[in-house]
Amino acid sequence: MLTQVVFLLAAAVIVVPVLQRFGLASVLGFLVAGIVIGPWGLGLVNDTAAVLHATEFGVVLLMFVIGLELQPSRLWVLRHAVFGVGGAQLFLTALLLGGVAYLSGVSPQASLIIGLGLGLSSTAFVLQMLAEKRQLTARHGHSAFAVLLFQDLTVIPLLALIPLLSPIHIGAARPPVWVSLAVLLLVVLGGRFLLRPAFRLIAKAHSNELFTMATLLVVTGTALLLEKAGLSMSLGAFLAGVLLADSEFRHEIEADINPFKGVLLGLFFVAVGMSANLGLLVDRPLLIIELALGLMLIKAVVLYGIGRVSGLNGQASRRFAVYLCQGGEFAFVLFAQASAGQLIPVALADLLSLTVTVSMALTPFMVIMHERWVVPYLEPQLTPEFDEIEQRDYPVIVAGFGRFGQIITRLLRLRKIPVTVLEINAEQVDFVRRFGNKVYYGDASRLDLLRAAGAERAKILVLAIDDVEASIRTAATVRRHFPQLMIYARARNRLHYYKLKDLGVNVAVRETFAASVALGVEVLNGVGFTRTEAENIATLFVEHDEKILEQQLAVHHDEEQLIQTSKDAMKELEELFETDQATDKVSL
Repeated sequence: MLTQVVFLLAAAVIVVPVLQRFGLASVLGFLVAGIVIGPWGLGLVNDTAAVLHATEFGVVLLMFVIGLELQPSRLWVLRHAVFGVGGAQLFLTALLLGGVAYLSGVSPQASLIIGLGLGLSSTAFVLQMLAEKRQLTARHGHSAFAVLLFQDLTVIPLLALIPLLSPIHIGAARPPVWVSLAVLLLVVLGGRFLLRPAFRLIAKAHSNELFTMATLLVVTGTALLLEKAGLSMSLGAFLAGVLLADSEFRHEIEADINPFKGVLLGLFFVAVGMSANLGLLVDRPLLIIELALGLMLIKAVVLYGIGRVSGLNGQASRRFAVYLCQGGEFAFVLFAQASAGQLIPVALADLLSLTVTVSMALTPFMVIMHERWVVPYLEPQLTPEFDEIEQRDYPVIVAGFGRFGQIITRLLRLRKIPVTVLEINAEQVDFVRRFGNKVYYGDASRLDLLRAAGAERAKILVLAIDDVEASIRTAATVRRHFPQLMIYARARNRLHYYKLKDLGVNVAVRETFAASVALGVEVLNGVGFTRTEAENIATLFVEHDEKILEQQLAVHHDEEQLIQTSKDAMKELEELFETDQATDKVSL
């Protein structure tokens, strides 16, 4: 067994980085690694069923983490997306795919299972790809999460449906429905009232190992309990996560469980690659590829349509369709159960499982093709026309309406001071306008737009642009053409500050300096200094830093002198604190 574990880990560690160098998703690397060491590759691991069964616990841990991130309040907020969009996707996809199976001569019962099984997408696969591309928080990422969550919730009734349809009554040994419901209620109530006190007690032991063991015990125990009750291990893990989502230990639990989840989930995909019946692919390659592409096409069309109906734009709907168009890992379990119950012939179950595997392997390529070929063609980066600015003699112009510019604008408007706001980011303009803000889309470095904004008659320009180069360019334009305009600027850092002051900016403020000092006061107070002592230390630090900032303004073009003055300033500040300590001005 240890030898097989070494082969599994070695294959993943070697193959995944190689494929990532070519821009391919890590999930595809795990599948390829499984194929390489599996029965159809080098044959280093032959007991694929045992490996697949063991690594399925990675999916269980994934469901636990999903539950951790989904507080009950958030689940209630997502109810329309989960049950509306998710339900519509599974119902329509199952109807179409099941209809195709029925027209191909499959029995109605088997067609129903095939349609529902192929309608599922891969939770692990999709979430992994979205996380790698940092798109989980995008609109299509939110919709994908809702659909996947609904699919995960429906796995339980789908598995319960198979014994009811099976001609050999494989469900006879299942516990009665009332037992399953009683256990489910027991888990919810017990977790609601016992889990948080238990974790508080364990946390008092101050043992990271014990805390991790307790987390694994909760996941495995809940999953096993629900499996014994005739339900799903994944449902048990998901419920355990939801019950802990509102606890103060959520982040620590997630940090403890993530390494186990990542390793087991990766090995699960390796096992999926190992279990693929490549002999069938070799014998009937065209049929398998046609089935996989047909499955992906039907699901993509349904997903795109549902995305548009649910309010996603064309761009988000396409990505929503591309990411979710493959089959899912729960289809392997569903088809295996259906085959054991003689609902689906073994040969057809193998064919369908291989089709799902191939569709999963093709998905990263579909994503790459979409991003490289479809997006540039259908989503050309057209520069929209700048807004026509109303001619008004407002005293203040704010250039840049990000988090910095918004606060300044709000302060001015509270005192009824009219402001003309310019923002170069079209998406930001659209976003803030939804909240009722009056913002013009335009480039503040352009002379014509500054004139249209009333720069000749205004008194102050607030330069709150995030991009350093654009900020410098705007300051230079304003100083050259509107010398009477006072410039109050946001500086990203010291070098940005120096460049702005070189251009004659009246006031420049480093954006994070004040907030950092304020937090530093809280930290000093937290480690034992009194509030007065902490504020005195901060005041002395600020006065010294501002003095050095002005001194370095004259030498900032010379890197050697800048480095030397910084070292001298640090030494001087340390001596200053030592002197204050000696004279009891500041108690250190």
